[in-house]
Amino acid sequence: MPSIDSIAADYVERAAVLDPAFATWAGITGHDDQLPDLSPEGFAGRAELDRSALAALEAAEVPGQREQVARAAMRERLTIAVERYDAGDTTSELNVIDSWVQYVRELFDSMPTEGEEGAVNIARRMAAVPEAYRQLSLTLLDAARNGRPPARRQAEEVARQCASWSDPADSFYSGLAGQLTGVSDSLRGELDAAARAATAATAGLGAFLRQELLPLAREKDACGPEVYDRASRYFLGTAVDLPQAYAWNWEEIARLRAEQARVASLIRPGATREEAVAILDRDPARRIEGREDFRAWMQELAERTISELNGKHFDIPEPARRIEALIAPVNNGGIYYTGPSEDWSRPGRMWWSVPDGIDDFTTWKEVTTIYHEGAPGHHLQNAQALAEQENLNRWQRLMCWVSGSGEGWATYAERLMGELGYLDDDPGAYLVMLDMQLMSAANVALDIGVHLELEIPAGTGWPEGKRWNAEIAWDFLRAHSSWDEKRLRFELHRYLGWPGQVTSYKLGERSWLQARDEAKTRAGDSFSLKDFHTRALSLGAMGLDPLREALARS
Repeated sequence: MPSIDSIAADYVERAAVLDPAFATWAGITGHDDQLPDLSPEGFAGRAELDRSALAALEAAEVPGQREQVARAAMRERLTIAVERYDAGDTTSELNVIDSWVQYVRELFDSMPTEGEEGAVNIARRMAAVPEAYRQLSLTLLDAARNGRPPARRQAEEVARQCASWSDPADSFYSGLAGQLTGVSDSLRGELDAAARAATAATAGLGAFLRQELLPLAREKDACGPEVYDRASRYFLGTAVDLPQAYAWNWEEIARLRAEQARVASLIRPGATREEAVAILDRDPARRIEGREDFRAWMQELAERTISELNGKHFDIPEPARRIEALIAPVNNGGIYYTGPSEDWSRPGRMWWSVPDGIDDFTTWKEVTTIYHEGAPGHHLQNAQALAEQENLNRWQRLMCWVSGSGEGWATYAERLMGELGYLDDDPGAYLVMLDMQLMSAANVALDIGVHLELEIPAGTGWPEGKRWNAEIAWDFLRAHSSWDEKRLRFELHRYLGWPGQVTSYKLGERSWLQARDEAKTRAGDSFSLKDFHTRALSLGAMGLDPLREALARS
């Protein structure tokens, strides 16, 4: 009878074949010249892999606690994946940040670019973009005709992204091909031809979205209760009492607003939050001109934070002490992290997709972002799991990602840096940590409210009794963040098109804080924060239900 680890290992190998994008992100060699099958049959094949792995997990013997934890984590993930596929969620997914339109483009950011082999793989993968986008168009059209159309706003915005990436004057693929040096003349010709084909296919996908999919799109941004329930369980790995979470976050918003008022008065006595932000924005010592100088500032802060945390509040594996801060090659406005490759040859990376026209940066607003994306946030969590060669199987190290655990941990990391005193010397950095926390809390109310079309409760200071919509969400978002308008507009489109995900930050943080409190209660005076972090991160990512159970046993 196969073990849990062997089932997991087999799943990873088969998944790498069916999804070469995953293989590249994980650093599994041999698939970098391919793209996944994005036709309805391709999605069906990946869902069948999930079903067969679930059946194998149910039949397997589970001799020890480590295997029990691994099976619980894998079973939870595969079960909700199959449920979402069967309901049509995965084949109808189209949004501005996390759909196959973006995956295909972003995949090239993680590919090796050095040497002949790297250039050959890039050329072949670019040449595969037209077929991948043709297949995706069929899948999206089939879903829309069968009752799962995208929201109009998402189709419009993604079409704009495609137009930006395929602008003849600044094509992403032509720019990538032009960066590759030291290649033969014949390979140069192949790269240029593949870049033209990928650029044309991207433009063609945008035309398809505008001309064929948009007429079928739904007018409402709201996804509705059934889709939202599945999305919430997928992103959190637990079933949350949504009305309770909605009510709790209004209380959390009030708490954070009061704390922001206190900190604003430290910047100038009697200053409001908005006035304090304006004072900080005008401070030349808190500004950096130029993208490269800003990237270097991010790099230095990330490296210094890792050095100071290691051995004191965390035990950071040696290869995880390397991190790279990069400006992304596109301008969508998102900030994201990509993990190390399996062999550590590609380090963990923080990416910032800077919108056009932005070359002036306020450092005080980004300190917490570095903590969230780098250390002690996403980078430490991902890298710690990858380093657990003896305790975690290959699926746990390379494939398991749950937003409630991951984004919840990164949001906990923001707060933790305040608790550890890293923000004590700069009220501006502390204010923006509160700003990020406030935005996370506000987004729970916004996300649940918009997608379930709830009424705004009395006593909140917002249009009482009205039901959420995109216009109210925009005003609400602007009132709960000091980010610039371009970045906030992207965030609004992201929330409207990615139901359930943004709640994982604050609700995930709540679970991590509860787990820490429970660990303190169990350990009493012997509680060690560093030991708690080590035990928690050594479990790897998993849904919040299996995580809670595993931490209770550790």
